[in-house]
Amino acid sequence: MDEIKQSSCGCMNNAKNERLSHHDDKTIKELTNRINRIEGQLRGIKGMIERHVYCDDILNQIASVNSALHGVAKLLLERHMKSCVKEQLQAGDEQVVDEVIKTIFRMMR
Repeated sequence: MDEIKQSSCGCMNNAKNERLSHHDDKTIKELTNRINRIEGQLRGIKGMIERHVYCDDILNQIASVNSALHGVAKLLLERHMKSCVKEQLQAGDEQVVDEVIKTIFRMMR
Protein backbone atom coordinates (compact mmCIF):
# COMPACT_ATOMS: atom_id res chain seq x y z
CA MET A 1 0.00 0.00 0.00
CA ASP A 2 1.20 3.53 -0.74
CA GLU A 3 2.69 5.57 2.06
CA ILE A 4 0.56 8.62 2.79
CA LYS A 5 2.10 11.93 3.88
CA GLN A 6 0.36 15.10 4.95
CA SER A 7 1.54 18.28 3.23
CA SER A 8 1.87 21.65 4.88
CA CYS A 9 -1.68 22.59 3.88
CA GLY A 10 -3.20 19.48 5.43
CA CYS A 11 -3.93 17.81 2.11
CA MET A 12 -2.47 14.35 1.85
CA ASN A 13 -0.10 12.91 -0.74
CA ASN A 14 0.71 9.26 -1.35
CA ALA A 15 4.09 7.81 -2.36
CA LYS A 16 3.37 8.71 -6.00
CA ASN A 17 2.90 12.34 -4.89
CA GLU A 18 -0.77 12.30 -5.95
CA ARG A 19 -2.99 14.64 -3.98
CA LEU A 20 -5.60 12.93 -1.83
CA SER A 21 -8.61 14.28 0.00
CA HIS A 22 -8.85 14.15 3.75
CA HIS A 23 -12.58 14.04 4.32
CA ASP A 24 -13.96 12.74 7.57
CA ASP A 25 -15.69 9.36 7.74
CA LYS A 26 -19.15 10.97 7.83
CA THR A 27 -18.54 12.80 4.53
CA ILE A 28 -17.12 9.70 2.87
CA LYS A 29 -20.11 7.66 4.01
CA GLU A 30 -22.57 10.30 2.78
CA LEU A 31 -20.88 10.56 -0.63
CA THR A 32 -20.62 6.77 -0.95
CA ASN A 33 -24.29 6.28 -0.05
CA ARG A 34 -25.34 8.83 -2.67
CA ILE A 35 -23.16 7.21 -5.33
CA ASN A 36 -24.56 3.77 -4.45
CA ARG A 37 -28.10 5.09 -4.96
CA ILE A 38 -27.09 6.61 -8.30
CA GLU A 39 -25.56 3.29 -9.39
CA GLY A 40 -28.89 1.64 -8.59
CA GLN A 41 -30.74 4.28 -10.58
CA LEU A 42 -28.44 3.70 -13.56
CA ARG A 43 -29.00 -0.05 -13.40
CA GLY A 44 -32.72 0.69 -13.32
CA ILE A 45 -32.44 2.85 -16.43
CA LYS A 46 -30.52 0.11 -18.21
CA GLY A 47 -33.30 -2.33 -17.34
CA MET A 48 -35.92 0.12 -18.59
CA ILE A 49 -34.12 0.38 -21.92
CA GLU A 50 -33.86 -3.40 -22.19
CA ARG A 51 -37.60 -3.72 -21.42
CA HIS A 52 -38.48 -1.12 -24.07
CA VAL A 53 -40.05 1.22 -21.51
CA TYR A 54 -41.57 4.39 -22.94
CA CYS A 55 -38.82 6.93 -23.80
CA ASP A 56 -40.31 9.77 -21.74
CA ASP A 57 -40.22 7.61 -18.60
CA ILE A 58 -36.56 6.78 -19.22
CA LEU A 59 -35.72 10.44 -19.85
CA ASN A 60 -37.34 11.37 -16.53
CA GLN A 61 -35.16 8.81 -14.76
CA ILE A 62 -32.07 10.17 -16.53
CA ALA A 63 -32.99 13.67 -15.33
CA SER A 64 -33.26 12.27 -11.81
CA VAL A 65 -29.76 10.73 -12.05
CA ASN A 66 -28.35 14.01 -13.39
CA SER A 67 -29.88 15.86 -10.45
CA ALA A 68 -28.49 13.31 -7.99
CA LEU A 69 -25.00 13.61 -9.51
CA HIS A 70 -25.27 17.38 -9.30
CA GLY A 71 -26.08 17.01 -5.60
CA VAL A 72 -22.98 14.85 -5.06
CA ALA A 73 -20.85 17.42 -6.89
CA LYS A 74 -22.25 20.29 -4.79
CA LEU A 75 -21.59 18.43 -1.55
CA LEU A 76 -18.06 17.52 -2.60
CA LEU A 77 -17.33 21.08 -3.77
CA GLU A 78 -18.59 22.48 -0.46
CA ARG A 79 -16.41 20.10 1.57
CA HIS A 80 -13.43 20.80 -0.72
CA MET A 81 -13.79 24.55 -0.27
CA LYS A 82 -14.08 24.22 3.52
CA SER A 83 -11.09 21.92 3.85
CA CYS A 84 -8.44 21.65 1.14
CA VAL A 85 -8.97 25.06 -0.45
CA LYS A 86 -9.19 26.87 2.88
CA GLU A 87 -6.04 25.18 4.15
CA GLN A 88 -4.11 25.85 0.95
CA LEU A 89 -5.06 29.53 1.07
CA GLN A 90 -3.99 29.72 4.72
CA ALA A 91 -0.66 28.19 3.68
CA GLY A 92 -0.25 30.93 1.08
CA ASP A 93 -1.05 28.85 -2.00
CA GLU A 94 -3.17 31.27 -4.04
CA GLN A 95 -2.96 29.02 -7.13
CA VAL A 96 -5.75 26.90 -5.63
CA VAL A 97 -8.23 29.68 -6.50
CA ASP A 98 -7.55 29.26 -10.23
CA GLU A 99 -7.90 25.49 -9.85
CA VAL A 100 -11.31 25.85 -8.17
CA ILE A 101 -12.52 28.39 -10.74
CA LYS A 102 -11.62 26.00 -13.57
CA THR A 103 -13.42 23.18 -11.79
CA ILE A 104 -16.56 25.26 -11.22
CA PHE A 105 -16.61 26.39 -14.84
CA ARG A 106 -16.25 22.75 -15.95
CA MET A 107 -19.17 21.81 -13.68
CA MET A 108 -21.32 24.54 -15.22
CA ARG A 109 -21.02 23.19 -18.79
